[in-house]
Amino acid sequence: MTHNELRKVFLDYFGGKDHRHVASASLVPQDDPTLLFTTAGMVQFKSLYSTTGELPYRRAMTIQKCMRAGGKDSDLENVGHSPRHLTFFEMLGHFSFGDYFKDESLAFAWEFFSKVLGVDTERLWASVYEEDDEAVEAWKKVGFPAERIVRLGAADNF
Repeated sequence: MTHNELRKVFLDYFGGKDHRHVASASLVPQDDPTLLFTTAGMVQFKSLYSTTGELPYRRAMTIQKCMRAGGKDSDLENVGHSPRHLTFFEMLGHFSFGDYFKDESLAFAWEFFSKVLGVDTERLWASVYEEDDEAVEAWKKVGFPAERIVRLGAADNF
């Protein structure tokens, strides 16, 4: 599957789950003086997470251009040492603004990976924050084997 095909499949799947496609924000945030670069897919939604007014939508999906940069808990020094540490990447994300929570989010992601993409689920492991019993139960609900769910502390499960 090419990257363009993956993008289309992702947008088609989450579009079918009533998510609004929000275009990628600029790599240099225009309205956030706290950031030099967009470093995560949720950056463009910061104002929606903190608003108390009416939201323009309750579900969103995006393919956000991101740049790995320094800062707190940065792994910038790992760039180039593995295929997952790049300076520029796109983050495919689906977001809920009070419409659904952990159970539904995980179920959507699991269906997308296992059914839509056909990823070999026998090769997957799930990590959860060490105290997050809710996440463990959500993984079990979708049929993920308990023996492949690992609890990690904040240093390893950011």
